[in-house]
Amino acid sequence: MSEIKRRDPRTEWIARNRLHPDHRAVLAALGQGAASEWVGPSGLTRKNPHAVGFIGPNGIKRIDRSGAQQGGQAAATTSAATGDSRRAVTIDAPAFLVAVVPDLSGGRLSSHDRDLLGLARQLADADPANPGAVLAVVFGEHKGEAGGEPKEQGFADAGVDRLLHLASPELDGYAPEARVGALVAVEEAWEPRHWLLPDSKLGGADLGRRLAARLGERPATGVWQLEADAEAELGWRCTARGATNTLDIQRPLPRIALALAECAEPVSETRHAAEPLALAQPLPAQLSRIEDLGQVAVDPAGVALAEAEFILSAGNGVRDWDGFHRAAKVLGATEGASRVAVDDGFMPRDRQVGATGTWVTARVYVAVGISGAIQHLQGIQSCDKVVAINMDPGCDMIKRADLAVIGDSAPVLEALVALVEQEREEKRHAA
Repeated sequence: MSEIKRRDPRTEWIARNRLHPDHRAVLAALGQGAASEWVGPSGLTRKNPHAVGFIGPNGIKRIDRSGAQQGGQAAATTSAATGDSRRAVTIDAPAFLVAVVPDLSGGRLSSHDRDLLGLARQLADADPANPGAVLAVVFGEHKGEAGGEPKEQGFADAGVDRLLHLASPELDGYAPEARVGALVAVEEAWEPRHWLLPDSKLGGADLGRRLAARLGERPATGVWQLEADAEAELGWRCTARGATNTLDIQRPLPRIALALAECAEPVSETRHAAEPLALAQPLPAQLSRIEDLGQVAVDPAGVALAEAEFILSAGNGVRDWDGFHRAAKVLGATEGASRVAVDDGFMPRDRQVGATGTWVTARVYVAVGISGAIQHLQGIQSCDKVVAINMDPGCDMIKRADLAVIGDSAPVLEALVALVEQEREEKRHAA
């Protein structure tokens, strides 16, 4: 038999064609596995761009060009095998604390809260030799994340090293004076280097200003960017919005800062300890001059789209409008619509969602029969969770959605309404 190596053009073609059904089998037969490079028929080295890099914990493909990529791939493979793709971080003896008071709207960390914790991590991790720890001060009940995971895990994924849960009847509801007193107790116990609160209408803006007045500090409000500054007292300079968001103001970062949404990237690559803390002394009794009389029932139809947290939005694919309105009423959702549904006269103009209508920031946005025009997708880009009900599995709204239901919207909404009514009836009988 001749010792001359014979080429198999077909095998080489299959090895290069990753879409061929025998692609993986041919690579395995050639001993290349998921080869990232091989010698082509012309003698040149071929590289497979789809085999380069690794998938990071946030689902984005990473390419490490430092030469340590294979180690990164091994670490990613090991993490995937154990079911945990984040790097665990534990700070046993922090040099200082960065205290964060999230809004916890609806009992869960909002995107604004996660951005704020990402900003806190910038301050805590600036000096690797003397790292700080992020302390989250939480009031009231925390419901955990979707999927039923414990609340500590949600905070750990968001970058929290220490978790202080202050639970007291005096702190429930709208109790700014009592909450400021509790934060003063935290200040006396641990003396955080920085206090970060969200500059939001959900309570963080008011609470942060009250805390600054109590501690005698001049806070920075509307903060959206930080940068290191060796000449500043705390080593940081902040950029804040001023003059009704028409002017950027730079100043040394004070101890108390109120930050805007998207002030920093949320933590996605690491998982922190979120170790529980407790105050050594009980909270002092606060004589509050404010009495919270509880929440007032509001008709969802009267809530402005820009302020609604749960929106059921209709598009051109809705045929049973009576069923849609009934579903919105039973679910307690605010009604929205696409431009097509508004132009056709099915919904009023003030219910239009999108860049040409109203930009919404709902916690849950359900798009019923909406294909997903670019203007509509721009208007819902700040929504936390998007659910799409559509007949077309390839439409842009399905691609954007966190949860997609492929089917006719009428029976889907009817089944959803039946489940909700059944659950409410069971609770009524149990009570």
